[in-house]
Parts: sequence; C-alpha cells; structure tokens
Amino acid sequence: MTRPAVLVARAVFPEVIARLREHFDVTDNPDDTVWSAAELRARLAGKAGAFITGSERIDAALLDANPQLKAVCTMTVGYNHIDVDACTARGVLVTYTPDVLTETTADFGFALMMAAARRMAESERFLRAGRWMKWSYDMFAGSDVHGATLGILGMGRIGQAIARRGALGFGMQVIYHNRSRLDAAVEQPLGARWVDKDTLFREADHVVLVLPYSPAAHHIVGERELALMKPTATLTNVARGGIVDDAALAKALAERRIAAAALDVFEGEPNVHPGLLEVPNVVLTPHIASATVATRRAMADLAADNLIAALTGARPPTPINPQVLGPR
Repeated sequence: MTRPAVLVARAVFPEVIARLREHFDVTDNPDDTVWSAAELRARLAGKAGAFITGSERIDAALLDANPQLKAVCTMTVGYNHIDVDACTARGVLVTYTPDVLTETTADFGFALMMAAARRMAESERFLRAGRWMKWSYDMFAGSDVHGATLGILGMGRIGQAIARRGALGFGMQVIYHNRSRLDAAVEQPLGARWVDKDTLFREADHVVLVLPYSPAAHHIVGERELALMKPTATLTNVARGGIVDDAALAKALAERRIAAAALDVFEGEPNVHPGLLEVPNVVLTPHIASATVATRRAMADLAADNLIAALTGARPPTPINPQVLGPR
C-alpha cells in the first residue's frame, strides 16, 4: 500500500522527522533553505500534507497548483501566513500549535518589557563599547516595573499569562483591552480592568501587545496611539509584525516621545525597519519568544501529531477549520 507523501518545509528536530517517516514518505529540508513561493508550490507536487512554519505562505494560488493537498500543519500559534478561507473552500485541513508555547512566550514578553523599562540593552552596548568610566546618579536610569500600570492589548492565553506575572509577581495594576471583556472569574484574581483602547495607551506605564494579526489589526498601533502614551512609557510587541507601524515607532523613539520599546516581531521580517536599528532606546530580538528547547520540541511534536492524525483518519488535536473533517 502506497503511503502518503508529505513535505516538511523547514529543518526540524531529527526525532520528529523520524517519527513522521514511520507513517509517510517524507521530503524534508535539512539545509533549512527558505523557499520562494514558486519553489514551495513545486516541492508540494504530489504531497498530501505539509508541515510548515511561519515562513511559508499558503494561498489560493498554491492550493490550486496542488489540488491533492489534504492538510497544512503549521508549527506556530499564529496563522496569518495561511489563507484559511481558501483552504476551507478546497477541503484542506489547517492546524496550529496553541497552548504549548503560552508560558514560555509570556516569560519572554515580560523579560523584554523589563529590559526596555530598565534600559538593559542600551546599557550593555555602552559597557561593551568601553564607555563606562564612572558611576553617576542618573546613568541609564529607567522606570520601575513593580507597582506600575501594565496595559495589555489582546488578553488571550498569553496576555493572561503576562498579566499573572505582572499582578502576582510584581504588584502591577493590570488594565487590558480586548474585543470582548473577560469573565469576572478571570479578571478578579488579577485585579484586571477592561478599558477602551485609547485609555489603555493613555494610562499604561508599560504596554504589551499580544493580539493576533488580522487585516483589521494592521497598524493598530500607529502614530495616533503612540501620541497617547506617556513620555515615560514603554511598548513591547511579542505578537506579530504589522500590528505596529514600525516607521511611526522608530520616529517616536528617536524623538523620545516614548521612553523605550522592545520588539520580537517586525513588519516584513526578517527585514527590520532601518529607523529601529538607529535608535538606542529599543530592544530587538529575532522572533524568539517561544525559543526554548522544550517548547520548540512541544510545538514540533504537536504539529506532527496533527499531520499524522489528519492523514490517517484520526481527529487532529488542534484544527483551525474542523468543519472540513467530516465524521471520523
């Protein structure tokens, strides 16, 4: 009996590849080449399943070129790189990897926020450059995190995990804005207070962005929102590139209209707006919020679980469009 053929689009843990080979004829990418759209379409020829990451875009043109494709399983929690509607219309299952990266991403988001508040990256560059000659009372004086007001835009799993760290660990006052208000049972242990978006930007000492990307969220933080912030405030983005207008943020940082920013994601990444590379008061990391060995392995395992289930008649653990599954 012929086994289904699948494509693993980027390098991943060898143990995960070995497990997939137990079920499928696997074409993998051990060189970790980032393929162009045309290359990805060509390599998917004859494949029933695709194991992808955020660097592979799945759109209607790719699907039409590969009508045999049955499942697209992404090793990410965000899925704005996949046209889910186009997949659903063609009966292609899409899965993702929620939950397994929540706490790790929250750790990193909180660490980035603290680094921006306390000017850690800026002061390290100063020290490495050999410029530290003496102590002074205002050298790299930043802003406190404990007792400050934490504003979270996007209060899903990761947002709530960041709120717990702030409220329970650092005595922060938590305000948040979400499309819908959370149940009181979630709000009360955190002392969290729902506010409108303008109030969040106006009142927060530290704003953290954790909302998913969608066309409606494109540049949801732009010049107008930055103008509402306190000049002593910080902005941290561990959500998705495109949520922040990076050009407007670079300008605000250069003009010291906000104190600092910390960014793990960028519009058009891996490209970074040149203005952000020129200002000292920003912490920049290359989309690594979920990057611990344990968490990345859990993400890869869950993506593999989804792919194996999708192509062997079982129900995948975390489908995005389960309506294509039918009875199983």
